[in-house]
Amino acid sequence: MAVYQYRCAEHGVLEVARPIGTAADSEPCPGCANPAPRVFTAPRLALGSARNRALIDRTERSADQPAVVPAPQSRRAAPQAQNPALARLPRP
Repeated sequence: MAVYQYRCAEHGVLEVARPIGTAADSEPCPGCANPAPRVFTAPRLALGSARNRALIDRTERSADQPAVVPAPQSRRAAPQAQNPALARLPRP
């Protein structure tokens, strides 16, 4: 649902919730029933939660600036046994 704003000359701004794309050019004012023309405003993107806004920002930023994932660190070689008899044992 999108919130559309209309401005009545007598009663000021009124907001109407409608599905996206179904807003009329004018809406009757609930106070005086005169037609109130639609006012075009900026979208209210900042009204969502901070976590959702951060997710949207990261998603949009990853299209141009993907995060670099570090390569996995290699394991160190196991120390070699000094005793030759131990060298023949199976290693994990």
